[in-house]
Amino acid sequence: MNVVEQNLINASELSARDLEQTLGFLFAHQLDYADLYFQSSVHESWVLEDGLVKDGSFNIERGVGVRAISGEKTGFAYADSINRDALMQAAGAARGIAAQGQQGSVKAFSKSGNSNIYLPCEPLQSLTNTEKVALLHQIEAYIRSLDSRAEQVMVSLTGVYEEVLVAASDGTFATDIRPLVRLNCSVLLVQDGRRERGSAGGGARTDYHYFSAETDGQPRWQQHAREAVRMAQVNLTAIDAPAGTMPVV
Repeated sequence: MNVVEQNLINASELSARDLEQTLGFLFAHQLDYADLYFQSSVHESWVLEDGLVKDGSFNIERGVGVRAISGEKTGFAYADSINRDALMQAAGAARGIAAQGQQGSVKAFSKSGNSNIYLPCEPLQSLTNTEKVALLHQIEAYIRSLDSRAEQVMVSLTGVYEEVLVAASDGTFATDIRPLVRLNCSVLLVQDGRRERGSAGGGARTDYHYFSAETDGQPRWQQHAREAVRMAQVNLTAIDAPAGTMPVV
């Protein structure tokens, strides 16, 4: 049993047998195909502006979606919680697209052996909250050291951890872990009354250590910071595009 099955199914007092029974309940009506989609998503974000943490959020979302297909008709239903009652209520709503009467059967589950596309890591736990804020302060200080004209600096850090499980009437039983991290840098430069902003950032489906890893001899976060400053510098020296009547050759 993998960690996704444990967290989404067993922790909700469900089992693979319950999922098979739910699909069987769906097929009491004339359906061609049905599947159950379980998902748990944990999301956090940190925003540092001018040396202060101005915004922070932490959200957890869990639920299950049910899809039933009968000919050209498709029924969808979902529940915001994962338990046996919520699952059966969603299944009852989704199967309402089809007329009553047995059609087809549910195959026994065959667990997918596909290799992981992403590293099965938990990004939100890869750094402590203190380390995340310290990283934001470090990036801000570095941006200000690149150009003394920096009036405003904003740095944000975002992390998402998703677990997904799919069970279908054709025997599919597959799980997936989807981590995601992103860093954004924004700087406002001021010179002679002119104010221009530059932004840059990036991310990957891994954990927060991705930004500290060195590429070309410097951490990735430094590359994003330098690009944000460069964009602001370009905007600060840019001139308006010529306008008006022009000759055509």
